[in-house]
Amino acid sequence: MKKQLPAFAALALITACATRPPVPDDAGGKTFVIERDLAGAHVARGEFKSITGAHRVFTAQLTGSWDGEMFTLVEDFAYDDGETDQKTWKLERVAPGEYTGTREDVVGTARGYQDGRAFRLEYDVRLPSKDGKGRKVRFRDVLVNDGSGNVLNTATVGWFGFRVGSVWLVMEPVQQDME
Repeated sequence: MKKQLPAFAALALITACATRPPVPDDAGGKTFVIERDLAGAHVARGEFKSITGAHRVFTAQLTGSWDGEMFTLVEDFAYDDGETDQKTWKLERVAPGEYTGTREDVVGTARGYQDGRAFRLEYDVRLPSKDGKGRKVRFRDVLVNDGSGNVLNTATVGWFGFRVGSVWLVMEPVQQDME
């Protein structure tokens, strides 16, 4: 039995690190619905942190649209180091509260689903590297309303079941001037 204890401890650690992020305490009571709550223009402000000490702050201009079957979200990123990037999500509703999706850097298919008040999105991304091979990591996003019209997005980044980074951002609707 003593020989099995380290194996059980390792399994518990891997399982704990690979779990989905919880719904934030400051989530509003309204259920997040992606095709409603991210439609139109938003400004996102956030940061990425890794266990290696990497830290990137960014702003993104988001434009979301729903055509009745497909939700498209164009993300124009500007990082604090001057780098810019554009990504486009295509999320298709495949069943009530269930979605599949793609984005330029996603490996395979993303899966999204309603989970109570939250919307969860899980996907693999190959991060660029100096050797050109990249490293495949798993993102687990949780999106919720904060009760004031903003969307909160927290994410864990995992590699082989270990948590290696996190992302948080706040998405604020852009107020359109009425003339």
